[in-house]
Amino acid sequence: MPDIPGNKPSDEGYEKKDINVAKVFMFVALAAGFLVVAILLLNNYFTEATEEQVYSAVLKPESVALRDLRAREDGILNSYKLLDSAKGIYQIPIERAMKVMADEAFRESQKEEKAK
Repeated sequence: MPDIPGNKPSDEGYEKKDINVAKVFMFVALAAGFLVVAILLLNNYFTEATEEQVYSAVLKPESVALRDLRAREDGILNSYKLLDSAKGIYQIPIERAMKVMADEAFRESQKEEKAK
């Protein structure tokens, strides 16, 4: 072998010192931890993006038929109407009906308290 400055025959073929196993394990653990965190963050991002797409494509648009149905229901629930003139049956708005029922129940409870 030719003589190269700084190259001694005793330096050939092997290293004099072993690698630091603790540092290698620490590096592998940090790399694995980083990988797990990256996977979790990407999974969370993917889930949110998917849910946003589903919402905007499927859940957000309101159909014309649904809008018409809700308008019809609101008209029925919030209007006065004569149902049977012979029996004196009337349709009243739902809010008014709930108030009438609550007032009747309150009057009944007051009568029961006075009777005791």
